[in-house]
Amino acid sequence: MTNRSQMPRRIGGQTRLHLPAAERERQIVEAAAQFFAENGFEGQTRELAKTMGITHSAIFRYFPTKDALIERVYEHVFVARWDASWKTLICDRSQSIEARLIRFYTEYADRIFDPCWMRIFMFAGLKGHPMTHRYVSLIRNQLIKPCCNELRAELRLPPISSAAMTPREEEAFWGLHGAVFYFGIRTFIYEVRTSPNRAEVIRDQVQMFLAGVPPILRAALIESK
Repeated sequence: MTNRSQMPRRIGGQTRLHLPAAERERQIVEAAAQFFAENGFEGQTRELAKTMGITHSAIFRYFPTKDALIERVYEHVFVARWDASWKTLICDRSQSIEARLIRFYTEYADRIFDPCWMRIFMFAGLKGHPMTHRYVSLIRNQLIKPCCNELRAELRLPPISSAAMTPREEEAFWGLHGAVFYFGIRTFIYEVRTSPNRAEVIRDQVQMFLAGVPPILRAALIESK
């Protein structure tokens, strides 16, 4: 017996499958992510509907406003790609801090190094969309702050619970994060030639960071007293 929710119907002279609501919503979100990556957030939902071959009103059956659709794109592109287990990895002292950072950035790059992610992040930043602030806060709280605490432990320095992370420490870690991130920007935004050996680039950046950061952390803690 044929499931009525999957029976074909005629739309605009073409036969289309009448999909379940959850599947149609997923398709709209995925198409919107690609659309906004190509056109920025100024792109109109009417044009998005045309690219999908659906009516404009079909989009608003699932998302009452354009902002609601953009919010779901944020969840799909950014939140869904963040692995909550990464914080556990960062705090796993059975491994060296070098091994943990290399593994994290290897896995992180696998998730975010694609044109859609990079372009949406750039467009959101240029537009001043709140999603960039939320994502930066996520990186700070789930990565940079724990990493700072773990590196202090490796250097036998006071934990963050007894001596707050200093601006100088934080900027040092943003420097490492930015170096890895900028590799992706050059690859997918500037579209210039970059090293084909991503693993080597990540390892080199982590090792250079760890070779230079210990005196900065020590000085930052002395200055903060």
